[in-house]
Amino acid sequence: MKKTLKLSLIAASVLALTACNQEAKKEQAVEVKLETAAQQQAYGIGASVGGFLNKDLADKKELGFELDQALLIKGFQDALAGSAKIDDEKIREVLTQLDTDVRAKQAEQAKIEAEENKAKGVAFLAENGKREGVTTTESGLQYEVITAGEGAQPAETDVVVVHYKGTLIDGTEFDSSYKRNEPVNFPLNRVIKGWTEGVQLMSVGSKFKFAIPSELAYGDRATGSIPAHSTLIFEVELLDIEQPEKEAAASE
Repeated sequence: MKKTLKLSLIAASVLALTACNQEAKKEQAVEVKLETAAQQQAYGIGASVGGFLNKDLADKKELGFELDQALLIKGFQDALAGSAKIDDEKIREVLTQLDTDVRAKQAEQAKIEAEENKAKGVAFLAENGKREGVTTTESGLQYEVITAGEGAQPAETDVVVVHYKGTLIDGTEFDSSYKRNEPVNFPLNRVIKGWTEGVQLMSVGSKFKFAIPSELAYGDRATGSIPAHSTLIFEVELLDIEQPEKEAAASE
């Protein structure tokens, strides 16, 4: 299955590249007819796979792997003619090696980017901590009070109801309950450390802004659109505290 998939991807890549090379010869090309459902389906498959492979080749090129287009086309033509210059075993070998090399390069780049993210986060926190109104806790968590509430403060074992917005230090928003127009409730001891510590400092009705170091967030793990070792900024509004265990005990 893997062998077939790899060969199909290479073939699709060559088809896409062939189309690009023939762009200058449009006047000699046969007109593409997309009148019937079958014609549209066939063209759609080619366009979908070609688009995917075009991006895949671009990604590889960005990593430093640039494939010789002439050889790609030649290999495709030879395979169609049944006269490929290398056998299936060799094809598996070279494609497996390419995959291994690409993964190694991706891991190397990811490590470099993570280290850069951590350095940027440290610099940001150093400057942010100097701003008036910002408090830095012993753990390194930073917070500032936007609105002071007068309600109760949650314990670590409580379930809290909050509205929030999360961004990276460059302002890129990665999540927002405000945009969904729906508050979120969760056990305070089952979220990132920065939230567990920070929300306990809040009273119901308050709104805080937190700057959370990567070690109190997701650390060296990339999560969704959050890169590894990212310092995170959250605006959090504490709406309510739920205590299901205590409420259940009281009802009994």
